[in-house]
Amino acid sequence: MTKDDFWQGVRGGFPVMVSAAPFGALFGALAVDNGFSVFDAVFMSATVYAGASQMVGLELFGHNVQPWLIILSIFAVNFRHILYSASIARHIRHFSGLQKFFAFFLLVDPQYAETEKRAERGEPVTFAWYLGFGLVIYLPWQLMTLLGAIFGQMIGDPKAIGLDVLLPIYFMGLVLGFRKRDNWLPVVAVSSVASIAAMHFVGSPWHVSIGAIAGILLAACMPLSKRHEEPVTLEHEV
Repeated sequence: MTKDDFWQGVRGGFPVMVSAAPFGALFGALAVDNGFSVFDAVFMSATVYAGASQMVGLELFGHNVQPWLIILSIFAVNFRHILYSASIARHIRHFSGLQKFFAFFLLVDPQYAETEKRAERGEPVTFAWYLGFGLVIYLPWQLMTLLGAIFGQMIGDPKAIGLDVLLPIYFMGLVLGFRKRDNWLPVVAVSSVASIAAMHFVGSPWHVSIGAIAGILLAACMPLSKRHEEPVTLEHEV
């Protein structure tokens, strides 16, 4: 069963890997273009492992910003991961301490989304499944960063071929995956408006966290439907 769960995770994560791979290559190319060595680019992907945060850090490195401000900015973008970890904690409470360490390291946006969906379907969130889903995204991300860093100069201007829209499309797909949840539309609308307003009046990267907090506050104030007030059983998921 463990082996089957692992390969089920690999199959589930494969489409995410295919869609995210070009963004990894784009990061590698932009990193070298901003003065990083090939090793530096791959090392950042391997340790930070968060596309949006890597881009923010890359932009700030290029402007010779103080290190503490770079760290604080990356934290602002990655603040949502604190919320992700709190949300999936109930699904992985059976993991060992070491397993939780790797689980939270691999906790990127699609990993969170698919973990929540799997739990909602009443399927067990095993470590083997979680690891399979995570590794099939993580390992190719490093490879594509390497290829982008080496051959990135062949890409030219990323905006000229539309690569700059990959990240917004990627996040939009994740958000739409939750569209059947209660109060989805008002929460997304408020979060979007708050994020856009914060972008204009506060600036990047704080608009990411401000938009998330606005959506969370609204979701906490809105009532759930009666079906969510009852204990969830396997029969409800069928």
